[in-house]
Amino acid sequence: MSAAQKAWGKFFHNAVKLVDPHRDALYSYDVAEQKAITDDQPWRRDPHHFKHVRISAVALLKMVMHARSGGSLEVMGLMQGKIAGDTFIVTDAFRLPVEGTETRVNASDEANEYVIQYLQSSRDNNRLDNAVGWYHSHPGYGCWLSGIDVATQMAQQFQDPFLAVVVDPDRTISAGKVEIGAFRTYPKDYKPLGSQEDDEYQTIPLAKIEDFGAHASQYYSLEVSHYKSTLDAHLLELLWNKYWVSTLSQSPLFTNREYSSKQMLDLSQKIRNAEKSIQANSRGGQMGGRGKHGQMDKVIRDSNKIAGEEITGLLAGEIKAKLFGGVGAAARGESAA
Repeated sequence: MSAAQKAWGKFFHNAVKLVDPHRDALYSYDVAEQKAITDDQPWRRDPHHFKHVRISAVALLKMVMHARSGGSLEVMGLMQGKIAGDTFIVTDAFRLPVEGTETRVNASDEANEYVIQYLQSSRDNNRLDNAVGWYHSHPGYGCWLSGIDVATQMAQQFQDPFLAVVVDPDRTISAGKVEIGAFRTYPKDYKPLGSQEDDEYQTIPLAKIEDFGAHASQYYSLEVSHYKSTLDAHLLELLWNKYWVSTLSQSPLFTNREYSSKQMLDLSQKIRNAEKSIQANSRGGQMGGRGKHGQMDKVIRDSNKIAGEEITGLLAGEIKAKLFGGVGAAARGESAA
């Protein structure tokens, strides 16, 4: 049971760090210090000033649960916290009453009014954390900023410092760890040097590839890490005590079967496109070139990623069957004896 409970904690990330009591100071908020940082505005001098984001485990849990509750629709919320050097410290998150679609989510006047009331209520209760960013979901198509997201973030950065976070609930369930990305947009007149590529490969659906590539040079990603305070650890323990049965009994292959089917359909279309491209190049006498090989390499990486997730789900099912499959029969045998 203790091993399963540790796995529950690691669900958020492979490196969630438990902080000791004196490091709960991450939750302390120094008004004068934050005002000095805001007045200095170092991000104006260096568009790459912010490099890291630290998100509390409870804030991360709130974002993932909110994203998952939206199903195939995008959802949106705000994050509270503070600034420490080149790092955003996210201490909490709350959802916004917005209407989303499968491709976009926009905040209405009602949502803006809700934000003002929520933040004022927080201050009235001696919670002085500012709004430091917004989050939204990309159900099944990865963590990056679309054209609409870039425009939204640029509009929000007038109240800098401000951060954009994207959570993919479908890939979170499939991969067994939170699929999350944090981003900042560049000023309109700034041109980054060289190409900005993520260290981790992402599978982008065909329907989103054009939008993904068209705006990739307008923002950059920040390194995301997570932490747990003593209170976070206590809350997660309470949640584990309530949901451990459903956590162990669920299978990502069944819970996420619609997403898996979409992944396979998208992969089949990519394979057909790669095949047509190779045949066209062969007929034209173009035996070399990076284009077709790059396209085929991406298809191979996509297929390996999907296969890996499916194998992980199958192995998890087999292990659970071995561990718990005979429990009921053994209990019936004991009662009969």
